[in-house]
Amino acid sequence: MGIMDKLQKNSKIKQTAVLDKSKLFTEKSMVTTPVPMINVALSGDPDGGLSSGMTVLAGPSKHFKTSFGLLMAAAYLDKHEDAVLLFYDSEFGSPQNYFKSFGIDTKRVLHTPITNVEELKFDLISQLENMEREDKVIIMIDSIGNIASKKELDDTMNEKSVADMSRAKALKSLFRMSTPYLTLKDIPLLAVNHTYQEIGMFPKAVVSGGTGIYYTADNIWIIGRQQDKKGTDIVGYNFVINVEKSRFVKEKSKLPISVTWEGGIESHSGLLDVALEGGFVNKPTIGWYSRVDTDTGEIEDKKVRIAETLKEEFWKPIFENTNFKKYLKAKFQIGHIDMIQ
Repeated sequence: MGIMDKLQKNSKIKQTAVLDKSKLFTEKSMVTTPVPMINVALSGDPDGGLSSGMTVLAGPSKHFKTSFGLLMAAAYLDKHEDAVLLFYDSEFGSPQNYFKSFGIDTKRVLHTPITNVEELKFDLISQLENMEREDKVIIMIDSIGNIASKKELDDTMNEKSVADMSRAKALKSLFRMSTPYLTLKDIPLLAVNHTYQEIGMFPKAVVSGGTGIYYTADNIWIIGRQQDKKGTDIVGYNFVINVEKSRFVKEKSKLPISVTWEGGIESHSGLLDVALEGGFVNKPTIGWYSRVDTDTGEIEDKKVRIAETLKEEFWKPIFENTNFKKYLKAKFQIGHIDMIQ
């Protein structure tokens, strides 16, 4: 018996395994969404997507945070026919029609209302403790940004006006305890959160809830937005995913996603700027775009307007006949090259 076998046999932890055979890594599921740049923001790969662990979607109000979460949840439910969405709700801003607009069957959503951090912690840990790795569950918390601590509620009931120093500690405890379960049981958790502006000469957006969230999250997005106008009318928004933290994507990456009132999420938004930068698409004249034959460097004769570049027909030949996917991974993904040369 070799030393590896001896150590494994002697371990008291049943999941102990040689790393190249550990199911915690070799059997980790990946859920691909229908939006390539969302997949890139999650994994650095347009064919990648959501995996187990905690993803924090942070930003000001009305910044599509819940919608991004429901988009990922819908993809998870589509992949696993027996999957369930465990939805913790403290804001009650997502009616049934909101779920249905993403194709989510509300019969597959377990809605759990919460009023304080401790209530969330006790129920979430209890649920995670009783799940098996084979159970297909995705968890979403909407949101941790405004949820009060039990102490804050008790102080209010007792008419005490004192500062609450327990909330950040309670959130840190919640995520510290839940993180191992998410990996061990292959469960993705989506947490909607708020941001605030740091005080200083050059203020920046900071994710609320203390350092515990930064320590434990696998992905943290801070979402910004710009108005999309036609004349003076707002027809939608261009949201920008700022990758604040990631175990898979280069931090500080910025990925735009367009959403219109009429068409919803533009599935192929965000690709054009990267393709222009990489020479896969050319802009021969103002307002017109053409694909490029990357083998010869020749620009296709066919020119299209920007609206056509948001359609699958424009991108399918680029993804299938060029190394555009490889270019995206090299631009955004961590660990695609050997770290020691």
